[in-house]
Amino acid sequence: MTNQVVGPYQGNPELGHLSTPISDSAFVRTFISWLPAYRKGMAPITRGLEIGLAHGYFLVGPEVVVGALRDFDAAPYLGGLVTAIAIVLLGTAGMGAHGLVSLKPAAESEPGTDTLKTAEGWSEMTAGFFIGGMSGAYMAYFLLAHFEEINAIFRGFVNN
Repeated sequence: MTNQVVGPYQGNPELGHLSTPISDSAFVRTFISWLPAYRKGMAPITRGLEIGLAHGYFLVGPEVVVGALRDFDAAPYLGGLVTAIAIVLLGTAGMGAHGLVSLKPAAESEPGTDTLKTAEGWSEMTAGFFIGGMSGAYMAYFLLAHFEEINAIFRGFVNN
């Protein structure tokens, strides 16, 4: 059968990866290459900042909508902020532990190794993730807690 849609990646079944129309398309490869973890030429701390900002920002919303404090008028946004902070802290601790136990220091690595694959580079990315995650969570909290005021400002600009 030569018309199979799914097959071994590069025709080699020993690679342990399947080639599908989605996973092996040029569009998907281009999209993945633009994600901060794979983008070339970025410093580890800026990778972490970008990843952390996105995660921190989007962690607040689900907790506000389905969290334990969603029906408590005074605190749904604060509950979302506290939960997002806790998740960012746990993620930071997990990333730090991974860097300590899995990666070699830069002095012991081969020359030309990507900085993200060294303990120091991973530590910088973890620090960036922490700062970005906290910043994103606080920004989401601020926007949700002050939505009426922000909406009034923009409505005034639009209606004039």
